Amino acid sequence: MRLNTVKAPDGARSSRHRVGRGIGSGWGKTAGRGHNGQKSRSGGFHKIGFEGGQMPLHRRLPKRGFKSLSRRHMATVRLGDLQRLKADEIDMDVLRQGGLVSTQHHGARIVLTGRIERAITVRGLGVTAGAKAAIEAAGGRVESGEAQ
Repeated sequence: MRLNTVKAPDGARSSRHRVGRGIGSGWGKTAGRGHNGQKSRSGGFHKIGFEGGQMPLHRRLPKRGFKSLSRRHMATVRLGDLQRLKADEIDMDVLRQGGLVSTQHHGARIVLTGRIERAITVRGLGVTAGAKAAIEAAGGRVESGEAQ
């Protein structure tokens, strides 16, 4: 099989309708818009979600939850990834140099996935309670990063 011979199967593509081009086309006269009404007219548009004056569904339902805008700037780093880093002191710069965190991230949070078997010092990063316990059990310590 060659990529330059690949084509869509029969029936996958249909030719477009040229509406409003006479009765013989099947799409003449009203051009598929039905007879009267707002949607049959040029510029006949109403807001998305508009329900004819009835209170729209998106306003009838209660607001719920919270979506943090800064969440996408926080990276999640696994404990097993820290094991592979050469450095004994871990901070944001070390994580960036090691390729675990991109330059777009403003902070990172270490989670308990994998194992750490050497003593490391974590500075200025968020650490979950389980990850903090694992780091301290391996002889390391966590500085100025709150357990989250």
